[in-house]
Amino acid sequence: MVWNKRIASLAGGIVLACLLAACTVSYKFTGTSINYDIIKTIQIDNIPNRAPYGWAPMEAMFNNQLQDLYANQTRLQLVKRGGDLHISGEITGYDQFNKSISADGYSSQVQLKMTVNIRFTNSKTNESWERQFSATTQYESSQQLSAVQEDCVTEMVRDISDQIFNATVANW
Repeated sequence: MVWNKRIASLAGGIVLACLLAACTVSYKFTGTSINYDIIKTIQIDNIPNRAPYGWAPMEAMFNNQLQDLYANQTRLQLVKRGGDLHISGEITGYDQFNKSISADGYSSQVQLKMTVNIRFTNSKTNESWERQFSATTQYESSQQLSAVQEDCVTEMVRDISDQIFNATVANW
């Protein structure tokens, strides 16, 4: 009787282990809707800073972030010419505005806004569009822009790059 219980529990354990090994769940959080059998390459042109006012490192930060996002979140090969997907455009705006006024009538917060004009072409589906993407961030008016500019631009660049990524290849 004891022997039958041992065999039954051993058999039950083996069946349970086989069931657990056979059932796997896979999640993909990139959210891309790319058919890699058709679309294999992406061309991302340098996005120049054409804003009337700008910060010198902003152009390089934006271009690096955009290319890194596609390199890290997709299996597309970045090419210089003739990509299946093509992204081009320019930074068109970098402006600051008074966001809020304090009780004494002076500005208490400043809003910084970055705008990028993007042209996108998918040569495999003949999809083509041109859109503007923008992002904003705030900082206290008691601070100098030069003291917070790097953090503010980094935040806006990340936000706009995510917007472009979602508009071009994400399945949202």
